[in-house]
Amino acid sequence: MAVLHLEKWNLSIGDGQPLVCIAGLNVLEDVDLALETARHLKALTADLDMPFVFKASFDKANRSSAQSYRGPGMARGLEILAEVKARFDLPICTDIHEVDQAEPVAEVADLVQIPAFLCRQTDLVNAAARAVQRNGGLLHVKKGQFLAPDDARNIIDKIKEAVSADLTILCERGVSFGYHNLVVDMLGIEQMKQLGVPVTIDATHSTQLPGANPLSNGASAGGRREGVPIIAKAAVAAGADGVFLEFHPRPDQALCDGPSCLPLSAAAGLLRTLKAVRAAVSS
Repeated sequence: MAVLHLEKWNLSIGDGQPLVCIAGLNVLEDVDLALETARHLKALTADLDMPFVFKASFDKANRSSAQSYRGPGMARGLEILAEVKARFDLPICTDIHEVDQAEPVAEVADLVQIPAFLCRQTDLVNAAARAVQRNGGLLHVKKGQFLAPDDARNIIDKIKEAVSADLTILCERGVSFGYHNLVVDMLGIEQMKQLGVPVTIDATHSTQLPGANPLSNGASAGGRREGVPIIAKAAVAAGADGVFLEFHPRPDQALCDGPSCLPLSAAAGLLRTLKAVRAAVSS
């Protein structure tokens, strides 16, 4: 049975545990937006008695174009995330791209995330695992768009060679065939769970259309936000232990991945439905 715990937050994820919601902003824009989003989502998840981790990136290092907005950077980003954490008493999830980011990020973030494109970067994954273990957190690794579900075994093996503890969560986010689209194989959820780790679904980025935003002439990703609830519900029905979702009060004005982002007003209905799907599957 694959179950992991964030002891300091009394939060568990995995077989037989409540569905965990990892949600927030794609990228930090300013402190007021982060606080607004965190406040709204905490109230919803508290009402639903759903475990909640606030997510936002301080840097989007893999943007399609060098001219695209990347975020406030690590120093300012961690300040904002620390303020959200302290103000609302919430665990935090954010991603890293470089080895030297692992330790300072793990001091703030309870879930340190490895982006999909970087999941095979051995030094990065191992540095993150060691930093997470030292700081009592967990590692959230997005399966690369180029990997089959059972190929994720190599990621798990690397991490187990680096640290002695079980601390890894795998995240499905679709597979790319190079035609501005991603496909999610729901059978892959169970395949990855068979590796002995909890598995989440990134329903937001699974609806991306890489390099296919007509508004930027292909310099950024397009998206089909109407597909987010479909993928989220299907993945939870297939056994996903958590959902990764990105919201924005005004998604068409979001500085990153707006086409894949749901409006904050849609969070209540979707989370309520996902909790019901989890209960139905568990029974």
